[in-house]
Amino acid sequence: MAAPNTQMKTVVYDDAIVRAFSTITVVWGIVAFLLGVIVAAQLSFWQANFGLEWLSFGRLRPLHTNAAIFAFVGNGMFAGIYYSTQRLLKTRMANDMLSWANFWGWQIVIVCAALSYPLGLTQGKEYAELIWPIDLMVVVVWVIFAVNFFWTLAIRNEKNLYVAIWFYISTIVTIAVLYIVNNLQLPTSLLHSYPIFGGVQDALVQWWYGHNAVAFFLTTPPLGLMYYFMVKAAERPVYSYRLSVVHFWSLIFLYIWAGPHHLLYTALPDWAQTLGMVFSIMLWAPSWGGMLNGLLTLRGAWDKLRTDPVIKFFVVAVTFYGMSTFEGPLLSIKSVSALGHYTDWIIGHVHGGALGWNSFMTFGILYWMVPRLYGTKLYSTKMAELHFWVGTIGILMYVVSMWVSGVSQGLFWRALDAEGFLKYPDFIEGLSNSLPMYHTRLLGGILFFLGSFLLVWNLIMTARQGKPVTVTVQVPALRPARDKASAWALMTSAPMLFMIGLIVLSVWFGAAGSMLSPVVLALLIVISVAMIISYGLQQKRWGHWYGLVERNALVFTILALLAILVGGAVEIIPTVLASNKVPLQITEQQAAANPALAEQAKWVQKPYSPLELAGRDIYISEGCYVCHSQMIRPFRHEVLRYGEYSRMGESLLDHPFQWGSKRTGLDLARVGGKYDNLWHYLHLMDPRQTSPASNMPMYKHFKTKTVDPVVVKHRMGVQQKLGVPYTDEDLALAEQRFASQAKLITDDLQAKSVTLAPNSQMTAVIAYLQRLGRGPQPVEPVVPAPAPAPVATAPVTAAVTGTTPAAAATPAAAGQ
Repeated sequence: MAAPNTQMKTVVYDDAIVRAFSTITVVWGIVAFLLGVIVAAQLSFWQANFGLEWLSFGRLRPLHTNAAIFAFVGNGMFAGIYYSTQRLLKTRMANDMLSWANFWGWQIVIVCAALSYPLGLTQGKEYAELIWPIDLMVVVVWVIFAVNFFWTLAIRNEKNLYVAIWFYISTIVTIAVLYIVNNLQLPTSLLHSYPIFGGVQDALVQWWYGHNAVAFFLTTPPLGLMYYFMVKAAERPVYSYRLSVVHFWSLIFLYIWAGPHHLLYTALPDWAQTLGMVFSIMLWAPSWGGMLNGLLTLRGAWDKLRTDPVIKFFVVAVTFYGMSTFEGPLLSIKSVSALGHYTDWIIGHVHGGALGWNSFMTFGILYWMVPRLYGTKLYSTKMAELHFWVGTIGILMYVVSMWVSGVSQGLFWRALDAEGFLKYPDFIEGLSNSLPMYHTRLLGGILFFLGSFLLVWNLIMTARQGKPVTVTVQVPALRPARDKASAWALMTSAPMLFMIGLIVLSVWFGAAGSMLSPVVLALLIVISVAMIISYGLQQKRWGHWYGLVERNALVFTILALLAILVGGAVEIIPTVLASNKVPLQITEQQAAANPALAEQAKWVQKPYSPLELAGRDIYISEGCYVCHSQMIRPFRHEVLRYGEYSRMGESLLDHPFQWGSKRTGLDLARVGGKYDNLWHYLHLMDPRQTSPASNMPMYKHFKTKTVDPVVVKHRMGVQQKLGVPYTDEDLALAEQRFASQAKLITDDLQAKSVTLAPNSQMTAVIAYLQRLGRGPQPVEPVVPAPAPAPVATAPVTAAVTGTTPAAAATPAAAGQ
């Protein structure tokens, strides 16, 4: 209640923008769920690709993931933030024009993505596939959203920032940092670019982004919305303010470190893998703290669970959040990752979070919010109840089938016989065994999709029986009080100096060499102990300081930014420095003088030929990385199946990296030379010709579509600027070498009664596949050297060597 002499002011909330975002959320949700059903059907029945290049799985799968994340959840996030922010800050959004620019700009981005992916226009990086012009549009729209939000903070009529606002702030600043760093790239044309990072650098930056896009786009915004809408629906205060504080700060600080757990047992340095695993396990505590804070908010209101479908959606959503955040750290343990990575278990984990946590939270918010936006009651609670049960059954069918399939795949791939060799050498046999689970996943997806139409009808009828309302409230005409402690005073206070010191030393420790690391570590320990002692002796002062921080949006934002920057800096900077030390060119003289360099030289990647580079770009545009990995882990079963395990130096020149995260098909890191050109041609034309049980799409369009060698030459020049060691001679001879290497492949196929144009995409892709795992391939016909004169030698007898002469020259079967 306002003080007697407080001047009141009238605030009219802008709910028109909320209605717009709510409506489009439902529309894009239907699209995302439909695409999910289609790609699930394609994995069960290859015919569902329809033989059309723009409807192939590799092109539609990124469209599905982006539609679900950025179109459905993204628009739902904006709707919830615009609704709750105005009410929590007791003011209208700062600028209506910016709000609508945010709305229309975001829809334009989504439409551009929907058009570009089926056309094969992609960066080839999971959850970051958008081409660079659309990336720029995303940045502009996000800046508009940020300006509008922080401007609203500045004119608020509420002194304190509620916990939901904390999560919104962390989302805005973190997504900005992640998106910009991961999408640093050098364009080659209006529709194509190469990322500035390559190989292991690109892998770490990508999964630093990919994991934390899940954290700060699919986790922190819904958590903020949970702290508002769940509290409103339950009509109970949040269970614990202190737990909210611990939940927020520990979550945003720890989450940013966990990205490397996507790269366990890869060529990423071991220290970074271990760091990602440790921080992932630590995430159990804040994640479950948040889940319990949400569920315990319902204390005294559990009776509503029987009658209110909104509460049902919220409770199951938060429960799935707890399940997903238990499963994620579990999968980050190296021994568990060894079994689960690259399998369908990961797909089940992701969809448990996406469908159970994100979708159900969004559904609950819409069911609660839309009736209030139209000044009426929900049209049918029974229909909402039915939607809840249909959706829940669909999710369980989907997730459980993927758990079963994933664990089965992991056990199948690693099974060895009594002699230590692969028990199931045929990869396709494992795929066939997974088909019943794929069919179950498809049925679960169809159920979830059909259930969403109950939501659509219910919300349409709710809107029709009411009318858009304009909410007007009287609030105290107060600006946030100018606290005695200014922003500068807060930034230079003891708690802040302690934190800045820890952050600086942490980054220094990551970048320091072996000589300085112990000294920096000692300083870190000293400052940490001093900080703990200071807090123990001055708890009230620390509490007062934090209370002031909560009222100062600028200082709060800076603190959140520092919390998320430290983890990325500690992991990325040392990895970039370490990979930059790997020599890209080692001469024979250097190798002869240094045995270590000689061993390293075996695994240093050489630049792709013009034709191979063209084939690689096509491979990326088709989304082949969503089914095929190019990273062999150091396990016996993988080495037996695929060849020598992968080293860091083998992919340093790959812009972008193509290590992959799922094996629906074989790993291709060393596929070069395993099959002849004809096999690859037949496999790409129709995979059933070589692998009858394959669910891979046909790529017949490779035969008719062509590659322009002039474009390839230009792209080589761009890669040269990125550090790929192409010489000026390589660029000058690019078109000639393109044509000569293509002729080698087409002549070989012609001899086997297959006619193929030298500049076809098929020729380029075959050249790229034949290069994988091998050094540079001939780009011109090899002229045989004259045979040396015969030299008389003593016969080699089996009695002396224990083998026949032929066997002595043959590699041991066990190692091949």
